Amino acid sequence: MLENFNIEEPLYPISVAAKLLNISVHTLRMYEREGLIIPFKKESNQRLYSKADLERIECIRKAINESKISINGIKTIYSLIPCWEIVKCSEEERESCEAFNQHSEPCWNVKHHKTVCDNNKCRECEVYKNFIQCGKVKELIKSISR
Repeated sequence: MLENFNIEEPLYPISVAAKLLNISVHTLRMYEREGLIIPFKKESNQRLYSKADLERIECIRKAINESKISINGIKTIYSLIPCWEIVKCSEEERESCEAFNQHSEPCWNVKHHKTVCDNNKCRECEVYKNFIQCGKVKELIKSISR
């Protein structure tokens, strides 16, 4: 039965997610406000977290507590993910894209007017979904530099 388990399925209310991660609800809300995570929101605005969300938060916690990287540092690292390569933005789109032209916010935190991402939900974007695990960003950078 666990074979069919989808790690992206939003299952855990914020209080359960906080308890599983051994952190406060306030901390989860702060990570959301800072743009480090995008929880699923029901029509009632209730936040739900998936196993993938919990993995991302564990990575964030490890970066903060073990590697002593600040929230702004984590946002900068996420901003270096070459989203324009992953979603195949045109040269014209890159010129006006905030994610391409700045390095302080992850692409999922910026407006995407007149780009391929304009009508996409960032939570469902492969850029957001593919970089849950801590080592994935480094793997991507290594693959690009070859």
